[in-house]
Amino acid sequence: GVYSARFAGEQKSDAANNAKLLYELTDVEDDKRSAQFHCTLVFAAPGKESLVVEAQWPGRIGRIPRGENGFGYDPLFIPDGSEQSAAQMSQEEKNRVSHRGLAIKKLQEQWREWLEGENV
Repeated sequence: GVYSARFAGEQKSDAANNAKLLYELTDVEDDKRSAQFHCTLVFAAPGKESLVVEAQWPGRIGRIPRGENGFGYDPLFIPDGSEQSAAQMSQEEKNRVSHRGLAIKKLQEQWREWLEGENV
């Protein structure tokens, strides 16, 4: 997000953001390290009320970065029900279970009916 990308400062990298997050959470117990990614997608067309879909990906912040895939906080984010970080998942698996993948699936399920529906 706009703020999370600049967590460690304007010109900082993903690695710097992850390092700062780990530092800030040093003394936080594992059961208090919950986290969640959110995705909101909006499909708009003239003369219609916008179609808005949302999805969340709950998990927790790990204690060390793990994995080489993905970007941002993926090496630290461990989804609920998994022991792998998001950065250890294949792109296909991540697309299936992540907040973005779930939001796109919802949009695909709803957009045609919305598009063919009555104008608002």
